[in-house]
Amino acid sequence: MAAGKPFTRQDVYFSSGTSTCSAWLYLPTGVTSPPVVVLGHGLGATREMRLDAFAERFAKAGLACLAFTYRHFGDSGGQPRQLLSIKRQLADWDAAIDYVRARRDVDGARIAVWGSSFGGGHAITVASRHPELRAAVAQCPFTDGLASALALGPVASLKLAPVLARDLTAMVLGRAPVTIPLAAPPGSLALMNAPDALPGYEALIPERSTFVNEAAARVIPTIAAYRPGRVAKDVTVPILFCVSNTDTVTPPAQTLRYARTAPRGEIKTYAAGHFDFYLGDAFEALVRDQVEFLTRQFAPAPAPSIPEPDRVTSR
Repeated sequence: MAAGKPFTRQDVYFSSGTSTCSAWLYLPTGVTSPPVVVLGHGLGATREMRLDAFAERFAKAGLACLAFTYRHFGDSGGQPRQLLSIKRQLADWDAAIDYVRARRDVDGARIAVWGSSFGGGHAITVASRHPELRAAVAQCPFTDGLASALALGPVASLKLAPVLARDLTAMVLGRAPVTIPLAAPPGSLALMNAPDALPGYEALIPERSTFVNEAAARVIPTIAAYRPGRVAKDVTVPILFCVSNTDTVTPPAQTLRYARTAPRGEIKTYAAGHFDFYLGDAFEALVRDQVEFLTRQFAPAPAPSIPEPDRVTSR
């Protein structure tokens, strides 16, 4: 970026497992050793899909940011492509934290995590495993695979069985994965087929995007079994839950039940859909609340007051 801008952005990458994750590193101009926020996206999404919008606002507030794309997706490494592995994605979060902790241009002792949708569930899991973090933000978080499967509907869930069987067979035989759309119109075979799912994804895709609307079908049973909301009670760091009141993908009632178990949790609810959070007025409201929360958590603790000694008056 040109001189005079409030931040700079670098293309970086870091090792995770046997491959690498591609990322953007945002550094606020004129801030020495800033705290840093690690940002990860949702189901099959890449960092180009509006993570930059949040990172830019955080950087303008004086926070460094690392926005990354999971392995097997976008321009990150990893084979086979479009493999959505919860275990590997959580390892990518750990690797991202290790990466920023080792850098000399940010304060590796002051780190927060920020995740949206499926990444919001990961942020809860990661925060429960890293009590040294300063804060976490879980935006429209995926908290319960069973609840999300029920939202998809039993008939739609049953329709996924044949493609799952074909992909599991392909995995055993060492063949290329059999994929399923991440988002599709209502009634279609997909991981998400709510009315706002496909248009919601399409609204986030910029020109020359690396996003591919599919994932290996073998992820279906692991998504259904993933319930990151259950560990919200184990998150000892301050965590902000940003919840959609009309969420069609991550049912809000279950999310709120989990959020209330976090010892230092804060909850904000919004009259906007799951995919509305990234754009327009909903985005402005969200990012304003998140900047306030993060800057408050990173603020230096007030110095303890030392009581003055009692004065003795001599006569």
